[in-house]
Amino acid sequence: MNDDWQGEYEYFRESEMECQCGCGGLPCDSFMVKLELLRKELNFPLAVSSGYRCPSYNEVVAGSGTDGPHTRGIAADFLIWGEHALDLITIAVARGFTGIGVKQRGKPSERFIHLDYVENSSSHPRPWIWSY
Repeated sequence: MNDDWQGEYEYFRESEMECQCGCGGLPCDSFMVKLELLRKELNFPLAVSSGYRCPSYNEVVAGSGTDGPHTRGIAADFLIWGEHALDLITIAVARGFTGIGVKQRGKPSERFIHLDYVENSSSHPRPWIWSY
């Protein structure tokens, strides 16, 4: 999934999905299409906490080092909790997202859901759900 970002989307802005290090890296278009369909079905806003991450930025902020779904443009994290978090997980599973990470402890402003679309492999068994 190395297709290029095709432009602005209805529910997500380029500025919220690009790498936070300032390199300008963006998620794959095919992943963005999946997110757009998910967001439309949810019918409530999704606050993005992390979209694409270049390998060097990912190494600083994540346990997956220089490799991980964010570095391949096929993952995003959303600040969400409570009933909306459950709705997001339910619809994400139904729509074929293969990786779901859940952090729902602590202050609401620190709670999030990670979604990715990674193909099943020995290094990334999918589908998979985990907690932080």
